[in-house]
Amino acid sequence: MLCFLVLATLVLYGHCTQDFPETNARVVGGTEARKNSWPSQISLQYLSGGKWYHTCGGTLIRQNWVMTAAHCVDRKMTFRVVAGEHNLSQNDGTEQRVSVQNIVVHRYWNSNNVAAGYDIALLRLAQRVTLNNYVQLGVLPPAGAILANNNPCYITGWGMTKTNGHLAQALQQAYLPSVDYATCSSSSYWGSTVKSTMVCAGGDGIRSGCQGDSGGPLHCLVNGKYVVHGVTSFVSSLGCNVARKPTVFTRVSAYISWINSVIAPN
Repeated sequence: MLCFLVLATLVLYGHCTQDFPETNARVVGGTEARKNSWPSQISLQYLSGGKWYHTCGGTLIRQNWVMTAAHCVDRKMTFRVVAGEHNLSQNDGTEQRVSVQNIVVHRYWNSNNVAAGYDIALLRLAQRVTLNNYVQLGVLPPAGAILANNNPCYITGWGMTKTNGHLAQALQQAYLPSVDYATCSSSSYWGSTVKSTMVCAGGDGIRSGCQGDSGGPLHCLVNGKYVVHGVTSFVSSLGCNVARKPTVFTRVSAYISWINSVIAPN
């Protein structure tokens, strides 16, 4: 589901049998979400030839702020956010479309080294959206919070439904239980590619994120409510749904102080 505009990062080295990160994830092996069941999910769209196209997901965290992945917005384009979206190809009557006024990419983000982390950005909207049954703020975790292994989580987005496939028109969701850092950083999984500032989820070889899902949320059930613990970052360059290569997310709880420092003055 990850941002399909981004070139196959690190795949350009040509080692087709090696497992490099690919910042082009989408929901694979999922199902259509119930309409507006994830009301903090937004569609990030770019303008081209007078038309708007979906490129990434994101999470509404304030009425005028959206959290997404740095790799989704680290190039100069005209962006807008659509909140209350469900089907990209039709007007559901619940959408709120707002232009992006300012983009704040984490200063340590390096587009040539996705595995270093810091794949997070905040978008300031030109106006505040209206909260209702279809548009709500995402709940963020406390600073430093770490998920237990196999914690129930869902990825959502309009990304491709299979490797090299097509974007989904209706919002998809897939159950991706968390994989703890000790497991995900082991040699049979991602090894040193995964950092402690990341969250892994899935890896069963069936369900995963994929191109077009990038920047979108990983919703995890904690104490009876869904909390956005991850920002979709990358999958394997060998394919979206590769066994023992869980979808990797930026760990939101590692960036709470940074988020607050950006939003507080505004």
